[in-house]
Amino acid sequence: MSSIAVCPGSFDPITYGHVDIIRRGAKVFDKVYVVVLNNSAKNPLFTVEERISLIKEVTKDIPNVMVDEFSGLLVEYAKSVKANAIIRGLRAVSDFEYEMQITSMNRVLNDDIETFFIMTNNQYSFLSSSIVKEVAKYNGNISTLVPPIVEKELQKKFLFK
Repeated sequence: MSSIAVCPGSFDPITYGHVDIIRRGAKVFDKVYVVVLNNSAKNPLFTVEERISLIKEVTKDIPNVMVDEFSGLLVEYAKSVKANAIIRGLRAVSDFEYEMQITSMNRVLNDDIETFFIMTNNQYSFLSSSIVKEVAKYNGNISTLVPPIVEKELQKKFLFK
């Protein structure tokens, strides 16, 4: 049986922390779907299409990674691609309580899909898309936080050259 995982997130924008989790998940699973949450309730900086394009670019060297979008219940998306696992990154203990609630609900909805938590690399334990956007907004140095293509796109969004 093939092992297929879904790695969900808003990825607004994708950071080196996300890339770390995706790469490590791709070493464990035969196929990893990185799926961008299309949540109309949020007001993202990047469109879904822009986020997908950036993720494809920064993961193009990982042959078993596919990039897609979804809206609705994650377990329904996972079922549609025949995934048997969900990958979630954990930065700190503070993430755990929220992730435990989501995982518990997903188990109620579909107990055939397991959730695997991957602890982020220590150098990214503070990193979030929100922090990156805040620093980028004021033209701060984000070169160690995001891939070069993402840095360039953030500079465009905030009109820095």
